Amino acid sequence: MPAGNPPIRRHALLACKPFSARADAGRVAAALAAGLVAGGAPAPDAVELPGDAEDRDAAALLAGAGLHERMLASRAVIVAVPALAEDTLAGSAAFEVATLARQSGVPCYAVAAKVALNEFDLRILDLQVVIRARGEAALRRAGEQLAAIV
Repeated sequence: MPAGNPPIRRHALLACKPFSARADAGRVAAALAAGLVAGGAPAPDAVELPGDAEDRDAAALLAGAGLHERMLASRAVIVAVPALAEDTLAGSAAFEVATLARQSGVPCYAVAAKVALNEFDLRILDLQVVIRARGEAALRRAGEQLAAIV
C-alpha cells in the first residue's frame, strides 16, 4: 500500500430487533450507530430483525434482506436484541445471524437489555463481546464501547 493512503475502514452491520414499543428496531439501530460514530467507527449498515411475533421463519426473512451479502461486506456484525435467553433464542433471527456470522468468519458482537445465557451457550454462539444496555443512552454508550473494538 502506498504511503499516505489511509486504510480502508469497512463498516459494521447492525442487526436490530425492537426492544420495546417505544424502542423499535430503527431507534435501537440509530442509538447504536450514534455511539459507533461518536467512538470513531464508520457509519454502520443496519438491518431490522423481525419482532418476536414475526420471528418464525427467520432464515427466509434474512435471505430476503440480503443479510449474507451485507454481512460479508462488513467488518463485524452487532446483534441488538431485548433478551439473550435460551427460550427466546432457538430458531430466532438473532440466532440465525450469529450462526451465519460464525460460519462466514465474521466477528459477531451482541447488545441486549437482558442476558440470561450461561457461559456455555454464549460460547456456542461465538459472540466476541456481550454488552448489557437498556434505553437510548445506554445503547449509545454500548456503541461507543464497540467502536473501540470492532
